Amino acid sequence: MKPNRSIPSSTVIPVLIYPDVRAAVAWLGAAYGFEERVRIGEGHRAQLSFGDGAVIVGDTRGDRRPPRPGEVTHSVTVRVEDARAHCERAREHSARILMEPTDFEYGERQYTAEDPAGHQWTFSQTLVDVAPEEWGGESVSSD
Repeated sequence: MKPNRSIPSSTVIPVLIYPDVRAAVAWLGAAYGFEERVRIGEGHRAQLSFGDGAVIVGDTRGDRRPPRPGEVTHSVTVRVEDARAHCERAREHSARILMEPTDFEYGERQYTAEDPAGHQWTFSQTLVDVAPEEWGGESVSSD
């Protein structure tokens, strides 16, 4: 793939819609640790990075809108070094914690939070490398 400084280098880039792009960028940075890399207009879009991942924050227009209360249309999973510390940071910034940090048989400690616009985020810390077959999964490809 050719590099282009005008788009994140990640292969998959979720686009999440927020009623106030600037407020979302500030909150996602403070609560979750995202960093703004590109701003497109004052309130139109922003590209954010987290490690080698990325997300685009877009404004409401046309048929684009954030989830309605009680509606889950998607979830974003982000890998972190320390899920408990990350959860506390999010909590300090009024993230709604939907699931406290929990250790799972597949080797991950995860917690789930909801941001002010209603998007759900799962943050995952790897505790140990576990083959999917050990917990009931099935390896299908070698990647």
